[in-house]
Parts: sequence; C-alpha cells; structure tokens
Amino acid sequence: MKQRLAMYGLSMVLAWSGLAHAQVDLSVLDDDMAGRRAQVLVLGSVHLAEMPEADFKPESLQPLLDRLAAFKPGVITIEAISGESCDLMARHPAVYDPEGISPYCSSPDEAKAATGLDVPSAIAEVKKTLADWPAQPEPAQRRHLAALFLAANDRTSALTQWLQLPEAERHAGDGLDDVLVARLGKAMTHNAENYQIAARLAARLGLQRVFATDDHTGDSYEAPYGDLQAFGTAIQQAWDASAAQMRPITSRVDELKKRGDMLALYRYINRPDVLSAKIDSDFGAAMRETSSRHYGQLYVAGWETRNLRMVANIRAVFIERPGARVLSIVGASHKPWFDSLLGQMQGVDVVDVEKVLRAPVD
Repeated sequence: MKQRLAMYGLSMVLAWSGLAHAQVDLSVLDDDMAGRRAQVLVLGSVHLAEMPEADFKPESLQPLLDRLAAFKPGVITIEAISGESCDLMARHPAVYDPEGISPYCSSPDEAKAATGLDVPSAIAEVKKTLADWPAQPEPAQRRHLAALFLAANDRTSALTQWLQLPEAERHAGDGLDDVLVARLGKAMTHNAENYQIAARLAARLGLQRVFATDDHTGDSYEAPYGDLQAFGTAIQQAWDASAAQMRPITSRVDELKKRGDMLALYRYINRPDVLSAKIDSDFGAAMRETSSRHYGQLYVAGWETRNLRMVANIRAVFIERPGARVLSIVGASHKPWFDSLLGQMQGVDVVDVEKVLRAPVD
C-alpha cells in the first residue's frame, strides 16, 4: 500500500513538472477578442541630423509624409526620451552620468524661467489642459500649450502646436517668451525626423502631440562592462569583421541621399533583406565576438533591454485606445525588434510598412 502511494505521489510530481514546462500559446489568446484590433506601423528611419546639409531639403520628405498621412495614425511615437524620464535621470546623477544623458535630454531651464514650472508641474498642467481641450482651440490656447510642452521638456509636441498656428500667430505670449519662440523657430528648420516627419505629420493630421518613447535607463555600459575602452575596441573589431556585407547597402543609401529621393531611401532601408544584413553586421557580429569578457553579448543585452522598454512605452501610450492606429518612427536598426515584440501583443497587428510606402496617394 505504501509503495503504491509512493508511486502515485511520484507520478503526480512528474505530471505537475510536465505541466510547469508546457508552453502556453499566447498567439491564440486574442482569436476571439471583441472590438477592433490596433494597427501599428513601424517606420525605420535614417537620422536626418546626419544627412549632408547640402543634399537634404525638407520638402523632399513630402511623398513620404503623404503615404504616412494616408495610414491615418491617431498616435505617433518617436525615438526620444520623455521629459519625465529625463527628469528622473537628472535626479539620480550617481546612477545616470549627466554627461552620458546630455545628448538625449535638453535643459528645461529656459522654459522654466518663462513659465515658472518645473518638469513635473508642467507635465501635470499638460494633462489637465488636454483633458479639457476644445475642438477648435484659439491661437492663445495653442501658444500656452506649446509653452507647457517646452516646460515639460517635450519639444516635438511643442512644435506640433506651433505648426498648427497661422504664421501671424507665431509670436511671444501666453507663456512663450522671445527665447522660447526662437527655440521653436529653430526646431522648424532643424534636420531631425522627430521635427520634420513626426511633428509635421501630427500637425497635418490635427493631432495635439506626439509621444517620446525612447529609454536609456537599462543600457548603461559603465557598471557592467568595466573597461569601456576595451569594450569599444571589441565591438568595433566585430563590426569591422562584418563590414563587407554592408558596403553595397551603404553605397546605395549614400546614392539615394545625394539624389534627395527620400521616399526611395525609406523604401530601401525598410526592406527586410536590407534590415537583415544590417542587423547581422551589427548585432550578429557582436554575438560572434570572442573576447574573454563577452563584450558582444553584453552589448546586445543592453540593446535588447532598451528595445523592450521602448516597446513597453509604446504599448502604454495606447492602453486606453483599443483599436488605435499607431505610427512609431524609430531608427531603422530598432525596427526588427519593434515588429517582433509588438507582434506578440494581444489585439495588435503590425502593419507591413513596405505596402504603406508603395501605396499610391490620391
């Protein structure tokens, strides 16, 4: 009897062990969902700030903007760190090196001087203002909201408001002083995809803001990697070893940039074969790197952590918007991770960017 009980107990343990290791198929969880599915379009982008100034003309983006507008996104996200995250990192200088975050986080001091608001207060005021935003805002309301966005360290959303003002209404007042007006004027001509694509598209579609979803809180190299010089050398050597497969791609990208054919450029860099070669020559090469401290694996781990947190930020933007149409504009190297991770979300469909960029525009 005792032996039979012991065998029964063992069989139950083995059965539960098998269940614990069974795979749960989450891909079918939303098969019978109610309501509309969200549509997310990930646009892999070049960094326009790196474009040769002599070759780049913002108006060359118009065919690209036309096709993105035809997708009719109600939410646009960008590769930028939010004012909230910048404020968080600034408050923890022992964790986040101020020099390391300075390229990603502009100073909100000028906007604070004009509005009297620090970043947390400005964020609260933005939320309060948008919660009671009229269908036909007055110019003074747009100027005031632009000032709030600047104080919240959200320049792209501030520009989105500024671009929706008639030119005669783009002046100081309602929280904007001459310094902030000059900053907005500079942003209008600055070569950055956040301004020239995201803000202009958002303004064209009548959206009130864009959403910054970048994240650098989990990919700090200093603590885990120790010798940063050795780390950089190892990664560069890995890239050099795989450089040959990128030469024809780089050559084609340079050719399209010089021609100023931005639609063709975006079609090219979003092609799966081009992305695959780019990812292999960068992150695949890093995984093949053979240093004793496995610098390549650490590099990829930091990159994946960043992408996971960025995608989580994107998902958070449309939690309360079931069935949203979302455009995420991000550096092209992020796109394969974004497509894969967003494709695992329930009730979310990833839109084929090639079809969108090749669709005719009326």
